[in-house]
Amino acid sequence: MRSDTERNRKYLIKAAALLFENSPTPVSLAEIAKQAEVSTATAYRHFSSVEDILHAFRAQVGSELRDFSARQTTRGMARLEAVSRCWVSLVLEHGGAMAQMRSHRGYLERLRENTGYLTPQAEALAEPLRQTTEELGLVDLGDEALYLWNALFDPRDILDLIKSGHTEDEAATRLVAALRGALIGWSAATADGNH
Repeated sequence: MRSDTERNRKYLIKAAALLFENSPTPVSLAEIAKQAEVSTATAYRHFSSVEDILHAFRAQVGSELRDFSARQTTRGMARLEAVSRCWVSLVLEHGGAMAQMRSHRGYLERLRENTGYLTPQAEALAEPLRQTTEELGLVDLGDEALYLWNALFDPRDILDLIKSGHTEDEAATRLVAALRGALIGWSAATADGNH
């Protein structure tokens, strides 16, 4: 990709994140283009919709998480906790833009269809979750472990915990503890045949 093309794409993603973080109302592609200081036509050459820009933004943040996960030297629950804490930090760093992602389709459906923006996040978490279930002596939950993580680490809920007075550390500690309990409970129900 040409350098100016790549630069424009990055500017559009950054502008969208900034606008979504600070806007209580829907944002248009034209507004994003204006914020990025590119033409609306240029914006449409890169993205067909605002949703496409948000997906690119979410994939970018997911890639940061994947890269962090790959650098970890710990295994199992220790690695899962580190990656989960990194996610909480990323959500707080990117704020309201992280809470804009909504889909009428469920997480497992999108994950199993290899929806692009979920892939980096899933790559960051799959191995730590598998190692954790093994470390805890649980049955392999496959992508249902990712489902549980996603349910607990929703950016809107992380931001809600912070707004309700919890520190970043408190929120992360509670969410990791809840995830551990959820993995144990889900595994027990799976082992009992209550799919």
